[in-house]
Amino acid sequence: MTNKPAHLAQGEKAEHMALQYLQGQGLTIVSQNYRCKQGEIDLIMHDEDFLVFVEVRYRKNGQYGSALETITPVKQSRIIAATHHYLVSHRLSNQPVRFDVVAMTGEKQLNWVKNAFQASF
Repeated sequence: MTNKPAHLAQGEKAEHMALQYLQGQGLTIVSQNYRCKQGEIDLIMHDEDFLVFVEVRYRKNGQYGSALETITPVKQSRIIAATHHYLVSHRLSNQPVRFDVVAMTGEKQLNWVKNAFQASF
């Protein structure tokens, strides 16, 4: 059995923490780590009528910028492309969607940004 690199293990831990937090806020899980050639969606959840595509970002500390700052326009375009793939492949063309970000700096600071960015399909 091989051990995962520390950054991958920490990323999984951050995703688990984000999932627990969002479930505590009333969201329900649909899928986790959805992968396609366009990219990956960390969490896909339901929040009332919305299908929420969640990007989880973690930074050990803010020395080189916050976790939220790592959601660049390029990263957003990958998330949007993967979302489009998910919606088409699951025949959800009329489903209202939202893009949220859960940004964590260190073990204690969690920032949930609803509707962090937008896309038109």
